Amino acid sequence: MQESSDGGTGAADVGVAIDTLGRYLEERVPGFGGLRSVGKFAGGQSNPTFRLDAATGTYVLRRKPPGRLLPSAHAIDREYRVLGALAATAVPVPKVLHYCADEAVLGSPFYVMEHVCGSVHWDGRLPGLEPTLRRRIYAEMNRVLAALHEVVPADVGLADYGRPGGYYERQVRRWTEQYRAAETDVRPAMELLIDWLPGHLPSDDGQVAITHGDFRLDNFVFTPEGRAAALLDWELSTLGHPYADLAYQCAQWRLPPGTLRGLGGVDRAALGLPTEAEYVAAYREARRLQPIDGWPFYLAVSLFRLASICQGVYRRGLDGNASSPDAPDFGRRVDVIAGTAVDLIR
Repeated sequence: MQESSDGGTGAADVGVAIDTLGRYLEERVPGFGGLRSVGKFAGGQSNPTFRLDAATGTYVLRRKPPGRLLPSAHAIDREYRVLGALAATAVPVPKVLHYCADEAVLGSPFYVMEHVCGSVHWDGRLPGLEPTLRRRIYAEMNRVLAALHEVVPADVGLADYGRPGGYYERQVRRWTEQYRAAETDVRPAMELLIDWLPGHLPSDDGQVAITHGDFRLDNFVFTPEGRAAALLDWELSTLGHPYADLAYQCAQWRLPPGTLRGLGGVDRAALGLPTEAEYVAAYREARRLQPIDGWPFYLAVSLFRLASICQGVYRRGLDGNASSPDAPDFGRRVDVIAGTAVDLIR
């Protein structure tokens, strides 16, 4: 997991005293003992995540945030389930150890998993790394994405993890509803997308895969050699169309560098990074796919979804229960992201 946290030695942020949490985990997590400190990981917009240092090692606790929340958001029970299901596949995920649905323990549901050592890269340009290592990291992301979409849901007990058909119709409807539920101002670009997307849905080609839902660089842990050690943050995962993850990652790269670490306008060749076309081609080759028709729609709906998520973060900031201190800046990001999508469809 992330190697940086606030380094706290108390457990105020997690909602309970250290000795109380320690006793609870000792009774339920095999081999756990001697909880010494709890520190909240830096960053993160959705589910607060904590590093637990104990005599028996380092662990990670991820909890649902307290307070008023949007319906169906922060589904850590789904995270716990999909992590357990993927443990025996080629998709690198942390080992889950315990899930607690009892809100009386911490004030909201949570789960505990192993701590995966490695680096989390927040800047898509990967500053400070050699071009060959940068390219290897991007190739690893591509490999993991293809491996995830090759998993047959029924083979890992996830046949009922979502509805297989009509994925994009449901996505447009869901993120329109989520945006409306968190709406604070009239945003013209979002209104245009809400009107345009339902009339340009692609025909259902029958592809169904486990989709991560937030597939991006900073949700990975990498070894020093550039190997993907773990893919994190699965709360938005479901059964869906595989192009959703691919387009979501590529769509973010089209954003300006100052918005969610986008790569728009960056000289990727000089940095040793793949172009969007190269990245999509490598994914298609790994999965033996034909060229993708209607690519601008997939990018636009991914940006719309991202803008809706950012609106939710912004609203939680106004309500006082956001996980990140920079939540107020997400209102501006909604306009930038939605504007990028409008430029695509025009």
